[in-house]
Amino acid sequence: MPERTVSEGPFLIVGLGNPGPGYAGNRHNVGAMVLDELAARAGIRLSAGKGARSRALAGEGRLAGRRVVLARPLTYMNESGGPVRGLLDYHHLPAEDLVVVHDELDIPFSAVRLKRGGGEGGHNGLRSITRSTGTKDYLRVRVGIGRPPGRQDAADFVLKDFSGTERKELDLLIAEAADAAEALLVRGLEAAQNEVHPRT
Repeated sequence: MPERTVSEGPFLIVGLGNPGPGYAGNRHNVGAMVLDELAARAGIRLSAGKGARSRALAGEGRLAGRRVVLARPLTYMNESGGPVRGLLDYHHLPAEDLVVVHDELDIPFSAVRLKRGGGEGGHNGLRSITRSTGTKDYLRVRVGIGRPPGRQDAADFVLKDFSGTERKELDLLIAEAADAAEALLVRGLEAAQNEVHPRT
């Protein structure tokens, strides 16, 4: 059976982060940074909805020729699942039509990986989404931030801003992750993996 592609309907692409200016430059917010880049590319304006959608900034349009809903939860990371569930329900989308863009400790900084399903690796945003959707079988754009140096606690590391050295490469990383998300939309998972993984 051929792999299903997004051309059959809109996908919900969610960029994870914490709300507010104090968190904006954190490593944990790189998913939200990529989401903003995708919105800019697509000319999609993100705004707060009503009711179930009120806990996310979201907008609809076309990205890489495909219909998409782009969203950034307004809740804290560990409560991301509620807004995601609300958006899936509102747009009548199954969880397999969900793409989550998030930071990933287990991937070196500046690398991007794509996958469907698997564990959450201690990521509170993914854990919340899995709990709210009842499945791990959603697509992920995993943006590498690397492991903390020395004995630094991982929870502290992700809530720190990118280092000066990292910031010099951050725009490129965000662009690479956005490119990976677009490749996923156009080519499907396996072909996008073959394109993206050797490159980063």
